[in-house]
Amino acid sequence: MPLSGLNLDAKRLDGPLPMWRASVDHLQWLAAARTVAAGGGRLLALWGVDRSRGNEPGLAVCAAYAVREGLYWLDLPLGGEGSYPDIANLFPFAGRMQRAAADLLGIVAEGAQDRRPWFNHGAWPAEYQPLRRGAAATAVTPLPVQDYPFVRVEGDGVHEIPVGPVHAGTIEPGHFRFSVVGEKVLRLEQRLGYTHKGIEQRFIGLPALEGHRLAGRVSGDSTVGFAWAYCMAVEGALGVAVPQRAQWLRALLLERERVANHLGDLGALGNDAALGFGLAQFSRLREDWLRLSGEVFGHRLTMDCVAPGGVACDVDGPARDRLLRQCDAIEPQVRTMDSIYESHAGLQDRFATAGIVAPTLAAQLGLTGLAARASGRVTDLRCDQPWPPYDELRVVAAGEQAGDVAARVAVRFHETFESLRLIRELCTRLPAGPARVDLAPPRGAGAGRVEGWRGEVFVALELAADGSILRCHCHDPSWQNWPVLEHAIIGNIVPDFPLINKSFNLSYSGVDL
Repeated sequence: MPLSGLNLDAKRLDGPLPMWRASVDHLQWLAAARTVAAGGGRLLALWGVDRSRGNEPGLAVCAAYAVREGLYWLDLPLGGEGSYPDIANLFPFAGRMQRAAADLLGIVAEGAQDRRPWFNHGAWPAEYQPLRRGAAATAVTPLPVQDYPFVRVEGDGVHEIPVGPVHAGTIEPGHFRFSVVGEKVLRLEQRLGYTHKGIEQRFIGLPALEGHRLAGRVSGDSTVGFAWAYCMAVEGALGVAVPQRAQWLRALLLERERVANHLGDLGALGNDAALGFGLAQFSRLREDWLRLSGEVFGHRLTMDCVAPGGVACDVDGPARDRLLRQCDAIEPQVRTMDSIYESHAGLQDRFATAGIVAPTLAAQLGLTGLAARASGRVTDLRCDQPWPPYDELRVVAAGEQAGDVAARVAVRFHETFESLRLIRELCTRLPAGPARVDLAPPRGAGAGRVEGWRGEVFVALELAADGSILRCHCHDPSWQNWPVLEHAIIGNIVPDFPLINKSFNLSYSGVDL
C-alpha cells in the first residue's frame, strides 16, 4: 500500500470497494498528503467532526485520499486545539474545504493563506459553529449580510463585472466577479454558499436507516449517486452485502440518471451557442426519458429508489421491455444530433477552443469526473475499481485531450451511448431474486464511493452507539471543479462564460451543505 511507509494502523472498511481508515498525528497528516500528491493520487474530500463527550473535547479533521489501491480515510484528532496543518499548497481546491470546516466547526488550517468565510454569509455569528455538539439547540439571530473581500485586479482599463447571485435563468444562486479589459476576462472569482441548507447538521441524530432520503437530496440531479454511496456506507458499517438483483437495479438507476443529465446538458449547450433546435430536440428526448422513469420507478428523477439493503422498487418483464425499447428508440436520434453538432460550423466555432483546461493544468488543479476526462485525465471508478455489478459490465471510459467545450460535449455524447449499452445489458441480464433485505441498525463507521454522472460521489458515515448518525459528510465532485472553472474562463470573452459554465454544469447545492 502506498502509505505503508508512514506506519499507519490502517483498518480495512467493509464494503464492495477497497477502503481503509487510520488515525494519524500532525506529522503523519502532512506526510500522507505529500506522499499522495507525489504519487499522483487525489484528495477526494476534507471535512471536520466533533466527537466530544461531556467535558472531553473530540474535534477532528478528516481527509479521504483516492490512490491506485483504493481509498484511505485519515483521521487527525485535534482534542481541544482546533488547528491542523494546511494542505492547500499540495491540493489547491482543499482551501475551500478547509474554509468550510472553519465556518462549521471552528477548526483552522495552520498556514492557510485564505481564511475568508466560505459558508457563513452572516447567517450566524463567527463564534457559533453549527456542527459542534449541541449547536442545533442554540438559538441564532442572523446578522446582516457581510461584505465579501473579493481580490481586486488593478490596472489601466480594468473593470469589474458582478454577476449574480440571482440569475436570469432558473438556476441556483452564485456570485461571479469578473475582472475584465474590454470583454476579455483577466480573472474570475466565485462566491458560493447561497444555498446553504444545514444538511450536514440535519444528518446528526437521524436514524442511520433513514438517512438515505436526505443524502438523495444533497444535489437533486445526483439523487441516485448520493443515495447509493450513502447506502454503501451503511451496509459497510454492518458488514453486509445487498442481493445481486439489487446491485444490478442500482446500476440501472444510476445509468438512467447519467443519460437524463447528459441529454439535458447537450440541449442547453446547443441553446447557449444559439442553436435552439438542439435544445428543442434534447428537451423532447429528456422529457420522454423522465416520463418513463416516473412510470416504471415511481419518480421522474428516481428519488428514494435506492434504500439501505437494496432498492425500494423493482421492474417486471413488461417494464424491462419498455426500458429496452426506449434505448432502441432514443439512440439513433442522439446519434443524429451528434452528427449535427459535429458538422454545424456555427456551433463548433463557439465550442472549439472555448474554456480550455489543458491536461497539465487539469492535473495540477485536481480536475475530476466528466470534465477531467475531457482534459486527458481518464479516470472512472466504474473502470478503475469496478464494484458489483460493474465488475461484470466492462465499462468503456470516455476520453478527450482538447479540454475545451467541444471536448466536454464529446464526452457527454460518448457516455450517453455507453450508458445506453449498459442499460440494455443490465435489463437483459438482470438476475432473479430479492431486491432488498432488512437491515439491523448499524454501528461504527462506513464509507461509500460511486461514479455519478458529474464525477465521483463520496459519503463518510460515523454512527453513535444507538445507531443514530454522529456525522455524515457527503462530497460532490463540484468541490474540485468549481475552482478550475475560474481558470477555464481566463483569456475568453465574457459572453462565452455561460457556455463554458454549462459545459462543466457544476452543482451549487452539492457544495452548500
